[in-house]
Amino acid sequence: MLATTLYEDGDHQWIMFGRDPHKPEGIIDTNQYMVISGNQAMLLDPGGIELFAPMLSAVLKYVPAEKITHLFASHQDPDIISSLGLWDQALPNARLYSPWLWESFIRHFGMERIEYCALPDEGATITLGRIQLQFIPAHYLHSSGNFHVYDAKAGILMSGDVGAALESTDAPLWVDNMDTHIPKMKKFHQRWMPSNEAKLDWIRRVRQLDINIMAPQHGRLFQPPHINAFLNWFEDLPVGVAIR
Repeated sequence: MLATTLYEDGDHQWIMFGRDPHKPEGIIDTNQYMVISGNQAMLLDPGGIELFAPMLSAVLKYVPAEKITHLFASHQDPDIISSLGLWDQALPNARLYSPWLWESFIRHFGMERIEYCALPDEGATITLGRIQLQFIPAHYLHSSGNFHVYDAKAGILMSGDVGAALESTDAPLWVDNMDTHIPKMKKFHQRWMPSNEAKLDWIRRVRQLDINIMAPQHGRLFQPPHINAFLNWFEDLPVGVAIR
């Protein structure tokens, strides 16, 4: 599994895990993230059960298990959090932050020791080490209870399925041409995102943030000027229409 450092300032780091050439056939490729600050670390959308072993091996190269004190699940999909039952055994003292709406669903993946911290619809802010992380509402994008994570100090927005593209594991890490990248995103956003009203609400929130990296759960990551180009494209895109 590829590990890439996206940001580093002293003991404050963002690391992406993904582009796994050894993932099982027929499994969607996903991006997992870890943010570290001081003596604490958070795993963001740590992945499906089939990724647990390579993910655990990869993250332990950066931090010991006892330093992973927080997990985040943007929503309830199995490619995001079906590994929870195994993390529950590896990280018994951790907390999982996820939408309140999905607690009784996510517990089906197995959670006996990790504490579920239910996020209210309006979002929240927590302290991780020496930084603050904001949970930005992204409801109906695509799940009816959905959040993204913003780190103002690093200027990174982990954007879940927004900005996602379904590509091969050998795809480049960064978007370098919006014209060629849009076809990789269009059908996904039109089929998976059901609400234009929710889309516009999210865009309004995100335009108020200072973002250096937009990091989706699938596909390539965005940097300026492609972040603003994506927001403009997404704003004009009718969603909830790919029904054939």
